[in-house]
Amino acid sequence: MEILYLVIALAVCVTVHEAAHAWVAFKLGDPTAKMEGRVSLNPMKHLDILGTIMIFIAHFGWGKPVPFNYNNLKHPRRDAAFISIAGPLTNLLTAVVIAVLIKYLPLPDLPFEILRAVYSLSIILFLFNLIPISPLDGSKLLGLVIPRSREDWYMRFLSQGPIYIILLIIADRLIAEITGFSFFGSYLQFGYDVVTTGIMIAT
Repeated sequence: MEILYLVIALAVCVTVHEAAHAWVAFKLGDPTAKMEGRVSLNPMKHLDILGTIMIFIAHFGWGKPVPFNYNNLKHPRRDAAFISIAGPLTNLLTAVVIAVLIKYLPLPDLPFEILRAVYSLSIILFLFNLIPISPLDGSKLLGLVIPRSREDWYMRFLSQGPIYIILLIIADRLIAEITGFSFFGSYLQFGYDVVTTGIMIAT
């Protein structure tokens, strides 16, 4: 049953995350994602085959990246940051809504467990995507503080980011095997506790 909860959570969290990217991009003047049908809450528009398979292997997955064209944006760096942060913020909002439902509604076991899985994955996606390395959303936020004189470096950083994140994850796993300490694990656990505490206080 745990895998079923994870699959449902992945479908919900990835769908709202990617749909938020697409909707904000469209509102900022770029129709690229809309023309591909990504301004949608249909999970089939957003789920990635490999990312879905990984939920069974690693209990973590991802969706199809939402495309956008810098040339269609009036303020490319700023608007790219708005488009990028829309996904994680939507995951955070989802977690807040679920926390309210769980706190104030008497729920049977099955809906409760599903909502708890969606809540947990929402916060994890929110935190993970804030890491400032491409293709994660935090890399576009980094663009807000990179000087224009470093534009070429920044664009190379974005294009090479997937290599960096893979190497960092591999290194983190190796270090964790040797020392028992995981940077990503510690960051996600600490962030999860902080966000959950904040949500509990707010609700």
